[in-house]
This record gives sequence, structure tokens and C-alpha cells, in this order.
Amino acid sequence: MLKPKKIPMRQCKGCREMFPKRELLRVVRSPEGEISLDMVGKKSGRGAYICKNVECFQKARKARSLERELECAISDEVYDQLKAQLIEAQV
Repeated sequence: MLKPKKIPMRQCKGCREMFPKRELLRVVRSPEGEISLDMVGKKSGRGAYICKNVECFQKARKARSLERELECAISDEVYDQLKAQLIEAQV
């Protein structure tokens, strides 16, 4: 008998709930220190996961949980770029 394939779970840094990895967006700090959204989940670097809605992004920003997870400071300009990318991805 075949075992059912295990679904990798990740925690959203905004709402702190567990979701299947594919349902979340990955925020990545590249080895060069650049922070970006990873739509496909394949970029190299340290990652943190958030839900695909702006409310969770705002919660993560307010609590600075992305900064703690990525182990670096994130400027307001970068947060604004990430928010714009997130809104664009929702449309």
C-alpha cells in the first residue's frame, strides 16, 4: 500500500496559524541581503511565510516578526514594496 504524501506545513508570521506551504507566500532574505517576495518558493536564502492577504502582512509588520525571522532590519521602503507586490499578486 502507498502511504499518502506528507504535506509540508508552515506557520504564518502574521496570524501564527499553520497552513500547507503552497498556500502561503514566502518572504526571502537572499545571501546578498536583499528582501523580496518569492512567489514560487524556490529562491535561495532565509525565508519566512505569510498568508496571501494584506491583514496578515500588516500584523507581521507591526509585530516585527518578519525582521526576527529573517534576522535583519527591514526598512519602510522595502515593506511598502512587499505590500505592493502582495496586492498585485491578489488581483
